[in-house]
Amino acid sequence: MNLARALASCTLAATLTCAASVRAEVLDVTAVAGHPPVFLWVKTLSESYIPAVNAALEGTDYSIDWTEAYGGTLAKVGGEMEAMEDGLAQVGIVSSLFEPSLLSLQNVTYVTPFGSPDVDLVLSTVDAMHDDIPAMRKLWEDLDLEYLGGGFGLEDYLLMTTFPVASLSDLEGRKINAPGPAVNWLKETGAVGVSGNLTTYYNDIQSGVAEGVIVFPTAAAAAKLFEVAPYVTRVHFGAQFAGGIVAKKSWFDEQDAVVQEALRAAADTFAADYRTGLEARVAGAFKAMEAGGAQISEMSEEERSNWANTLPNIAMDWAKDLDGKGIPGTVVLTTYINHLKDAGVALPRDWSAE
Repeated sequence: MNLARALASCTLAATLTCAASVRAEVLDVTAVAGHPPVFLWVKTLSESYIPAVNAALEGTDYSIDWTEAYGGTLAKVGGEMEAMEDGLAQVGIVSSLFEPSLLSLQNVTYVTPFGSPDVDLVLSTVDAMHDDIPAMRKLWEDLDLEYLGGGFGLEDYLLMTTFPVASLSDLEGRKINAPGPAVNWLKETGAVGVSGNLTTYYNDIQSGVAEGVIVFPTAAAAAKLFEVAPYVTRVHFGAQFAGGIVAKKSWFDEQDAVVQEALRAAADTFAADYRTGLEARVAGAFKAMEAGGAQISEMSEEERSNWANTLPNIAMDWAKDLDGKGIPGTVVLTTYINHLKDAGVALPRDWSAE
């Protein structure tokens, strides 16, 4: 009798195990990024975020079969949002800097140049503002995107040119590449802003479409921009919030809470790993540029202040324009600037002042 019961128990246990196995669901998920993995945010998505999601799902009834589509294989730079809208990808890195209209509030750092060079401060500030100011999340949701976090930032921007720059007047009449809203950093300076991105800068400068570029060090070194623009001027435009990890919201909302939590929690791993060692990468970038023949110089504080105060108040113009559309531009601008001030950042210009 005992043996029979034991056999019955074993049979039941096997049946339950089998049933649990049958219930396990494999989700097909495509992760998209327009940039190739040579750039840190894509590398971290692949090497940190995806493994963290997988680890979080271990022992649950779900697992993910990932397809990783980077470097233009599915979407060009700035085209990730469209790929997700069309259902070609469920998770991706969306660069808000290339969506100054649709993701206007996320671009607050790009309308407040000469801010903090501290990537951690900028990222943590803007990421927290997503929770404090509901309108920031709503912009993502209106695009059928769920902001998961994992905001990625770009370190202190600088200027690279085909000619030496000692003062703002040296830019008179010169054509300078800049990403998205950063073109505004050239307003009324005498320079001509030319929109571009990391995949176009080298050829633009080599072909004469541009004579320089506003860019961040690690990308400049990776793209070997010093080969075509050897004069590197550390203007200290400041670190920038550039985007984050998102999921297609309509797809995300259909997923079990276990899957949703795994996708959210892994964004924290992404953020931590992205920031770890970034300082060393920046130092390495300057060494690589110098070894490649770049001539690196510092713009004086006087000229930096002159540049900041030569610009029209692009931040206040931006904020008032959004206010008029029912989007809290002034609230976001004031909140961001106050965070920087509270952190002890010395600003050459208070963009939140009239």
